[in-house]
Amino acid sequence: MTLLISLWITLCISMAARAEVTEIRYNLSTHFVDPKQSYYIDLLRLAMEKSQDQYGDYRLQPVEMEMPQGRTIKLVEQAKLDVVWTMTSMERERQLRAVYFPLLKGLMGHRIAIIRTEDAARFANITTIEQLQAIPVGQGSDWPDSDVLQRQGFTLVRGAAHNLLTMLEKRRFDYFLRALHEPWDEVSDRPALMVDTHLVVIYPAPLYFFVSPDNPALAERIEYGLRAALLDGSFDELFYHHAITEGMLGRAKLAERRVFRLDNPFLSQTSKNLLSESALWFD
Repeated sequence: MTLLISLWITLCISMAARAEVTEIRYNLSTHFVDPKQSYYIDLLRLAMEKSQDQYGDYRLQPVEMEMPQGRTIKLVEQAKLDVVWTMTSMERERQLRAVYFPLLKGLMGHRIAIIRTEDAARFANITTIEQLQAIPVGQGSDWPDSDVLQRQGFTLVRGAAHNLLTMLEKRRFDYFLRALHEPWDEVSDRPALMVDTHLVVIYPAPLYFFVSPDNPALAERIEYGLRAALLDGSFDELFYHHAITEGMLGRAKLAERRVFRLDNPFLSQTSKNLLSESALWFD
């Protein structure tokens, strides 16, 4: 009888644990709407679905707030939000717990320029990295890639992310480097701006999900789900066919661009080690 009771208690505890719902709070911008955020939300949902049999049910909970990236990171660190997606750096990996899986296959580090339409010929004639470094480039105040460009000798002008296109139009700087999936939608309603067709700047720039340092279970679950999605092909299906990323390689025409390669001195050793795992990266 004692054995039966013990087994019953163990079963009840197991069932209770399985019944727990993992809630994942994330920041959702609604005023400065960023359509790209839908990709990361869909990818987070995919990771949770792929881990559901192993870890149980989940609920994604958007928290509508307008804040810079640095503030969002602070709220995750304080466990007031559960997850944020951002390009990595050693500092961010010290602040938060990284899920070491590059969400954009490294294409966050393939950068093409938004420029003023009148400057098309100027950028077409750039042939050296020194020429590009001498031209003022706009970047977000708290973006890790701003530090990468500054360390590499670029003439950097920092600003609030939602102001950068207007700053470019107003000649505060002369170009704005964007990841491959970003620039076309951003200039679609700005006739004074265009996407340059001649240059690409490439550096290692993995973008990860990050969670609170006090929530290793969530990091483990997200990584488990992402790895499962990679193995069964559903990650690539989402990556190549999502509304935000579909067609970006065709539009970017990388083979026709002059390539400038940079180092990223702000990568942790763990992130550097990940670079050798070819299945995770765009080839």
